[in-house]
Amino acid sequence: MSTVAPFLSHLNPSQRRAVEHFCGPLLVVAGAGSGKTRALTYRVANLIRYHHVDPANILAVTFTNKAAKEMKERIERLFSQQVAEDEYGKPLSALPEREQVQLRSRVYKTYVKDLWVGTFHALCARILRFDIDKYKDDRGNTWTKQFSIFDESDAQTLVKSIVTGDLNLDSKTFEPRSVRYAISNAKNRGLSPEEFQQDQPNYRGRVIADVYGRYITKLAENNALDFDDLLLIPVRLFQQNESILGYWHHRFRHVLVDEYQDTNRTQYDLIRLLVTNGEPARTYGNWNQRSAFVVGDVDQSIYSFRAADFTILMEFQHDFGDGLDDKETQTLVKLEENYRSTENILQMANALIQNNSQRIDKVLRPTRGTGESIICHRADDEIAEAQYVVGQIRAMEQEHPDLNWRDFAILYRTNAQSRAFEEVLVQWAVPYSVVGGLRFYDRKEVKDILAYLRMVVNPCDTVSLLRIINTPRRGIGKTTIDRLVNAAQELNLPLWEVLVDEGLVKTYGGRSARGLTTFAQQLQQWQAVADDLPASALVQRVMEESGYVQDLISQGTDEADDRRKNLDELRNAALQFEDENEDAGLLTFLGSASLASDADSKDDLSNRVSLMTLHSSKGLEFPVVFLVGLEQGLFPNYRSMDDPAALEEERRLCYVGITRAQEQLFITHANARRLWGSREPAVPSLFLNELPQELVLGQLPHAGRRQRPPAPSRSAASSATRSPKTRPPARPAAPPHNWQVGEKVLHRAFGVGQITHVFGSGDKQSIAVRFPGSIGQKVLDPKLAPLDRLP
Repeated sequence: MSTVAPFLSHLNPSQRRAVEHFCGPLLVVAGAGSGKTRALTYRVANLIRYHHVDPANILAVTFTNKAAKEMKERIERLFSQQVAEDEYGKPLSALPEREQVQLRSRVYKTYVKDLWVGTFHALCARILRFDIDKYKDDRGNTWTKQFSIFDESDAQTLVKSIVTGDLNLDSKTFEPRSVRYAISNAKNRGLSPEEFQQDQPNYRGRVIADVYGRYITKLAENNALDFDDLLLIPVRLFQQNESILGYWHHRFRHVLVDEYQDTNRTQYDLIRLLVTNGEPARTYGNWNQRSAFVVGDVDQSIYSFRAADFTILMEFQHDFGDGLDDKETQTLVKLEENYRSTENILQMANALIQNNSQRIDKVLRPTRGTGESIICHRADDEIAEAQYVVGQIRAMEQEHPDLNWRDFAILYRTNAQSRAFEEVLVQWAVPYSVVGGLRFYDRKEVKDILAYLRMVVNPCDTVSLLRIINTPRRGIGKTTIDRLVNAAQELNLPLWEVLVDEGLVKTYGGRSARGLTTFAQQLQQWQAVADDLPASALVQRVMEESGYVQDLISQGTDEADDRRKNLDELRNAALQFEDENEDAGLLTFLGSASLASDADSKDDLSNRVSLMTLHSSKGLEFPVVFLVGLEQGLFPNYRSMDDPAALEEERRLCYVGITRAQEQLFITHANARRLWGSREPAVPSLFLNELPQELVLGQLPHAGRRQRPPAPSRSAASSATRSPKTRPPARPAAPPHNWQVGEKVLHRAFGVGQITHVFGSGDKQSIAVRFPGSIGQKVLDPKLAPLDRLP
């Protein structure tokens, strides 16, 4: 394919092999920083440019909405450059600005506009806007195309109303949040309420199955779906209606899926149905002008708590591929060249992840220099750890003009660890942001206005109606609202239909009747013009005509002023949505707002140090990374001790953290830590034992003494070896004891406990001890902990 060489000249051989693949299945095992986004982008462009595939026949699934937007922008830039060269014989940037704008507009309409690129949830919501009215579930529930999308707080509100209201259950025994989690997990496994009850045939299972069934019915009554439904209902619709499946199968001839290791079984079923038209994957053979192109990395699978199942990726060769080994297969390509991190960082990551057994063998190969040694620091406690980290950040930022605050990231296992770092950052006036805080669309004032807008397009949405019926206050009390809700239930009507019936309002509204009627009439006025106005105009009218903005002005507080600014930003979001989308009506804007995720805004360009959990760091990269809290029971966490599969996921999480670093990696742990009330000795993480000492500046715990590499060039790194003492006064040396599982011990603070695990041997041992009551299991270093052996 020599004719495509100029177009693909920026790709390495493995990337090019993936991009040039045309028909049939292909699994691309893409290591961290290996240029998988480039491969995906060029593949879409190659399908269109050299195989003349209609963009409308391409479906590309991304992990975030932001990744989808970036992919489309990259494709547009790529085609614009090619068209400029083909038609003008010069780069796009050399053209007059007006001609650049015209060319890019033409490229967008020709190559980009009809592409289906987005997350599973966004793409499925789009499919359901076409076909959900043709679906009926096993209980006879139906939905219309104007359905609302309930976010997690809406879903929990609905579950709570069933648990504590309809069924009058003890909210401590059946905590609504945990019941909602069980229902979500069942949906992700594709289980109906009846199937869930069969899977959990105990009393608790029967009760949750009952809540699950009622929850589905209430969703239908509200003409609403939750996030799990957006995936599950298309699968069931395709399974029950062959003609609809046939249409979408014919439409999407080339299916691409990014982050394939993070798919769950429902998502896998969806892809399989679309690709094979419902036939078994192993026997499907009609690949003429069709392809299934999935990209992923088992070593970066860290979302099992969201029902992600990395074995789906592991089984691709068995399900779709030729099943041959890596050297002979035509259905697998490995991207192993890393363009992000230095050689030392990659060697560290490779050494760690090779301790996992459930993986597809690959080794990240550097394309950059050796880089600086990894620095390991042991602090007295979490405060000393934070002081060390912030000290290094301040020193490096001052000594290296090329570094900004945004170039530093502090990654930890749990959100609770951020407190100490935040306090020290504030003390030293270092700007920072905590990633994973409250989403913009989760803020009260934003959710209030969105609830008004959802009522405009979907009057059946009783959850939104109850949120705004007295917001801002219009003299409608809880007693009145309860009477109206009870009347709606007795009459088997949506609450909205009660509100627009003046006779019913007079009967049940009491002194609030006038306010209720005015409220309903206002909503009807917006509903009448909704199809004729852009989303931004409706946002502005609702904010003002509802009295919401005036209410904030009257409060006259700084908090109220901040809320007004957030509402202004909501209008800006609607304006931006209109600029970026041809179909920019209220319904599509609401869908976009509902599906916006925290992951879409993780790379805030503000100049601040980033603090985040390791899970939140996926997909990001920073010049300097501090991986903190490497201690047994914290990272890896307690829950992984009895579960080898969970321990491997913890190791993958550590691998993800290491591979976020581009230039410099610091690893820290503490002698003692106070996380949940009491301070206790901390045992170094077993992951530290798995790292190669020769790559580390500073002694790894329990590591053999080897030749230390030369100190790195940065003075900040050199200062790591001059830290103050990091160990508490040593206890009198005790003769080594060969601790055994089952032994009983006495701890001076925790009392009598029993050993459940023993790690290491001799003077390198650490032990897990289970103590009674709320103390629970602790991981201890027998050389430091005040322990006595009991007979």
